[in-house]
Amino acid sequence: MNECQSCARARCSRLKSLLELFRQFEATTLTQGKGSGRRATLGDDTSHRSMQQEHEHLFKILVIGDIGVGKTSIIKRYVHHVFSQHYRATIGVDFALKVINWDQRTVVRLQLWDIAGQERYGNMTRVYYREAVGALLVFDVTRSSTFEAVLKWKDDLDAKVRLSNGKPVPAVLLANKADQSREGLCSQLPKLDSFCKDNGFVAWFETSAKENTNIDAAARCLVQNILAHEESTDAEVDPDMLVLPSFNNNAKERGSSGCAACSTI
Repeated sequence: MNECQSCARARCSRLKSLLELFRQFEATTLTQGKGSGRRATLGDDTSHRSMQQEHEHLFKILVIGDIGVGKTSIIKRYVHHVFSQHYRATIGVDFALKVINWDQRTVVRLQLWDIAGQERYGNMTRVYYREAVGALLVFDVTRSSTFEAVLKWKDDLDAKVRLSNGKPVPAVLLANKADQSREGLCSQLPKLDSFCKDNGFVAWFETSAKENTNIDAAARCLVQNILAHEESTDAEVDPDMLVLPSFNNNAKERGSSGCAACSTI
């Protein structure tokens, strides 16, 4: 009984620490776009910078998948342009912030949530997933079991977070560690187009954090899907209304939107 109580206290303490970390992280990033938390228009500032960058977006992006598939390595490569063979397994959740100068008038800030691989078996993912607007779902091409878990992660994601219109958040599938030998997955990769179409992924990419392969392209494809829906939503509602972006599931429109790097499905 004492052990159970100790475990419960430890879990409660861990949860409090994570929630406090989350509050600090959001407080830091949300000050970048005051008033909305999703999209901010930069007033009538007369500075040249404000004239050039009229819009700011803040998107919460989940990075999910089984333990050891390379989620942390992908984030480190994408945000900090570094790679290491010796990352420790993530416990609970970790965060990173990526700022993208999307075009001359738009800045996109991505809150990247690195969700520990074992968290799918717990009850915390609903808290971690809250208000997310996109996801990168990662599997390891050297371990077929991680591909078999992809749909379990996708089902968990779709069950616990939705956009304001009731649709699933857009998700891009990453076949990671493409620089290494593949465990029985060579025959599966050509089928990923139909797999993604059947299971609600907007695109898929072969990636390598070690060699920096397709990571920028995958993230850009995901952001482009989010922005495309936000723009279509802005045309229909009051521009001051807070909305959650979705994605366009039409392959032809995705291809014409300029996401040339996407693996079109």
